[in-house]
Amino acid sequence: MSDDGRAHTDQSTSPSPLIRHGRLRRRGPFGFVLRGIAVVAAVAVVGSGSIAAIATWQVLQGAQPSVSLAMPGTTAKKAPALTAQSGEVNMLLVATDTRDGQGAGFDDPANQRASNGVGNNDTNILVHISADHSNMSVISFPRDLVVPIPACTNDDGAVTPASSAAMLNTALSRGGEQHGLACVASTIGKLTGLQIAYAGKITFDGVVRMADAVGGVTVCLATPIKDDDVTPALDLQPGNRELRGAEAAAFLRSRHGVGDASDLGRISNQQTFMSALARQTVSAGTLTNPAKVLRLADTAFKNMVLSDSLDDAATLARLALAVNTVGLSNMVFVQFPVVDDPEDPARVLVSEGPAETLTAALQADEPVQLAPNSLGRSAVRDPDAPTAKPSAPASPSATTTTPPVSGNTTTPPATPRASASAAELPDSVSGQTADTVTCAAKSEY
Repeated sequence: MSDDGRAHTDQSTSPSPLIRHGRLRRRGPFGFVLRGIAVVAAVAVVGSGSIAAIATWQVLQGAQPSVSLAMPGTTAKKAPALTAQSGEVNMLLVATDTRDGQGAGFDDPANQRASNGVGNNDTNILVHISADHSNMSVISFPRDLVVPIPACTNDDGAVTPASSAAMLNTALSRGGEQHGLACVASTIGKLTGLQIAYAGKITFDGVVRMADAVGGVTVCLATPIKDDDVTPALDLQPGNRELRGAEAAAFLRSRHGVGDASDLGRISNQQTFMSALARQTVSAGTLTNPAKVLRLADTAFKNMVLSDSLDDAATLARLALAVNTVGLSNMVFVQFPVVDDPEDPARVLVSEGPAETLTAALQADEPVQLAPNSLGRSAVRDPDAPTAKPSAPASPSATTTTPPVSGNTTTPPATPRASASAAELPDSVSGQTADTVTCAAKSEY
C-alpha cells in the first residue's frame, strides 16, 4: 500500500506520451552523473607516486564529513575487492531538492515550503561498472517511481516505518541528514538486487559550482528551450549552446522546457547533457590534465556528501582508473523501465518485464544494449553529427587514446569491448550511449 492507503499494481502497457509526471510544483536538481564520475576519476590521473598522494590528500582535506551506508545497529557489507584492473563497482549519486542555504531564488516562502532540511532525492543515478572494467551502465530512476522503501533510522534515532509502495523521492527525508543516503541506497539496492558500496549526495549550489568547475558544457538544442519555472528562467535558441553555472543547473532541472514536461522527459534531457559532458571531457583531455582534474576533484569534494567508503585515497584511485578504462562507446545511459500508474497520472510504476531484463543483466555483470532509436522523450539525434565507426574488439587491458575534437564532430576512441554478449533491452527502455550525439528538444503536446 502507498502512504495514502492506495494499492499499486503494475501494468504491462507502454506509458502514454501525453501524461506529465509530477507537474504540481518545481522540483530538484539533476543528477549530473559525470560530475560524480569526475570525483572518482580526479585523484588517480593527476600523476603517480608522491605527487598523486599529495594531491589526493589535499582534496580529501576539503571534503565534507562522510556518512555510513549502514543503518545504526547494522554493519555495512564489505565492497567487492577492487583494483585498477578489476572489481565490480556500484555507486549511487543522489541530488536533493532542499532549498535550505541555496541562496537567492530559493529563499522565498514558497520554495521553503516546497522542500527544506535534507530535502527529497529528486534525482537518483546508479553507476554500475563491470568487474572487468570493460563497460558501464548509468541508470536513472524517476523520482515519481512508486517502490517499496525499507525501514530507515532518522536523525532523531527513531525508525521511519517501511512502506510497501511509496514515492522513491521520499527515501532521503526518511533517513535525514545522517542516514538519508543509506536509505536511498538500501531502496535502490533492493530494487536492483545489487550491493551499493559507494554513494554521494549534492545540492543546488553544488550543481552550480560543479558546472562552473568543468568550464561549461556545449549542448545541442533542436528546438527553443523556454522555462519560467526554474531559477534562472531559460530562454535558449536552437543550435549549440555553452551552458555554465546556474544556467546549466536550470537546464538540467527543467521539465516544462523539454520533452513532454514530465520527469521522464527531464531524465532524457539530463542524459543528453551527460553524454555531451563525457565527450567534451574526453576530447579536451580533462582526465589527463592535472590542473583540470584537481579543480574538479576539489570542487566536488567540497560540495558533495560522500559515503565513508569513498573517503579512502586508494579506493578513489582505483575507482578512477576503472572509469577511465571504460571509454565512451561502452558507457550506456539508461532510464529504469517504468509504466504509468493507472490510478495517478503523476506517478509511475516498475515495468516488470523490462526491469527484470535490466536488473538480471546488472546482477550477472553483463553489458546492456539499447534498442535503436530509444533516445527518450526529449532527445533527438543530431543530424550534423558524423556516424561513428564501431571500434575493433580489444582486451580489457588495452589502452585508449582520443584525438582532440570540437563541437559535434566527436569521434569515439577505440575502447575495450565487453567479452560477454550484451543483454538487449526492449524498445520501451530509453537511453543512449556516451558516443551518441543528441540534441535536446521540446515536444508538441
